[in-house]
Amino acid sequence: MTVDLTCEGLARAYGPVRALEGFSHAFARGRIHALMGKNGSGKSTLVKLLNGAVQPDAGRILLGDQPVAFRSPADAFAAGIVTVHQELSLVPDLSIAENIFLGRLPMTRRLGLGVVDWPSALRRARGLLDGMALDLDPAAAVGRLSVGQQQIVEIVKAMSFAPRVLLLDEPTSALASNDVDLLFRLLRDLKARGVTMIYISHRMSELFEIADTAVVLRDGALAGAVAVADTTTDAIVDMMFGETARAARSRHARLVRGEKVLEVRGLTRRPAFADVSFDLHEGEILGIAGLLGAGRTELMRAVFGADPPEAGTVRLFGEAVVPGPAAMKARGLGYTPENRKEDGLILDRSIHDNLCMASLGAIARRGIITAAAEAPFVARQIADLSIQVADPAAPVRALSGGNQQKVVIGNWLNTAPRVMFFDEPSRGVDVNAKQQLFRIIWDKAAEGLAVVFVSSELEELLEVCDRILVMREGRITAERDPSRTPLAALYAACMGQAA
Repeated sequence: MTVDLTCEGLARAYGPVRALEGFSHAFARGRIHALMGKNGSGKSTLVKLLNGAVQPDAGRILLGDQPVAFRSPADAFAAGIVTVHQELSLVPDLSIAENIFLGRLPMTRRLGLGVVDWPSALRRARGLLDGMALDLDPAAAVGRLSVGQQQIVEIVKAMSFAPRVLLLDEPTSALASNDVDLLFRLLRDLKARGVTMIYISHRMSELFEIADTAVVLRDGALAGAVAVADTTTDAIVDMMFGETARAARSRHARLVRGEKVLEVRGLTRRPAFADVSFDLHEGEILGIAGLLGAGRTELMRAVFGADPPEAGTVRLFGEAVVPGPAAMKARGLGYTPENRKEDGLILDRSIHDNLCMASLGAIARRGIITAAAEAPFVARQIADLSIQVADPAAPVRALSGGNQQKVVIGNWLNTAPRVMFFDEPSRGVDVNAKQQLFRIIWDKAAEGLAVVFVSSELEELLEVCDRILVMREGRITAERDPSRTPLAALYAACMGQAA
């Protein structure tokens, strides 16, 4: 087995915090190495060292048998190390082709001047898209694509560098099952070509499908490395946390379903969805399953009024309402969006500020808002949600993904909602943080909160929800009882197939 990438004693500190210490491991060529660890374990720091974003305080990196020193990501690119980040690095107003070749568009000369060779750029982008069997127009603006399609473009961009080592940070976090299958086919093809891949994901099940080895970090150090074929989920979680720290995987004890709080009839917003009807009851957790493009997020945004529907009716607590964010919030409906960093948080503002954004009207006294008036709202959510924060005045971007998601939830809980929409609440958070988020949702439902829960991970829907609606091609096509529905049957329903 040929070693392609070697880390020897890598260490990196940020002030007094030892983010990575003494990490040594050899990554074999042409294999997929799953990099595992809870938030704060050192995964991101290791990736930044490998892609040149930061430099190690100690240790060295070898490609083959040659030591390398990366002063910048450009150095890593030149050496053949390419990163696909969890957070998209695309320019929404530019086309797919422009994003793929950003900073390196093909040039030609006309009248003695250097100009972009647009036909060549579009042709080369089309070739890359066709190579991945993607039916996307290279001239289309990236901002008009769904989040999942944007993630695919990010991966195509990485492929355009013909990488020797590919670092993948949560590449499937925005993808539904059919897109994950497409990505995995690509990764297996790259593996056959000898590309070395380091793959970060919190979706444990997919690691057993795609990875060859699991490399586990805990508290900035290597906890172990095992062949995936020779290990189990429990063994990996034990390495991640020092002991099996998962909460019991049983749904919360259910109360008798309460009164109807939300009634949706014939809601339509073409082309995303049409003629959707459903009810939601007090204390119920209603899941919505579906593949990417099924219309789940678009439906929730329409009910909330972020993207008003073109037809249909919404009744909240028995009263007909015209959907709109202000009107819905005033009537007790909260919404945690799919993309927390763009739509749910102001990253450069403090944790304190982000916990109060949705409840400023309730906090204000005679039109005046003070930090002292906000303080009880902040303290309550930090305590109730166990948000790990040293200083509420620190920027929210400094928190881990799981704690950022808790801030998004806490911001809306401060409005005292009676109905909450959770769109992909566990995206990009570790196993332990997921269980904490689920426990929060179960506890609030037990107190009477009515919940709509969307997740691309069907296992989560079966674990968390009391009832599941299946959306396919913009319509509700089935309803399932999670206690009586096998995973395969739910997946088949999403695909429009018999179980």
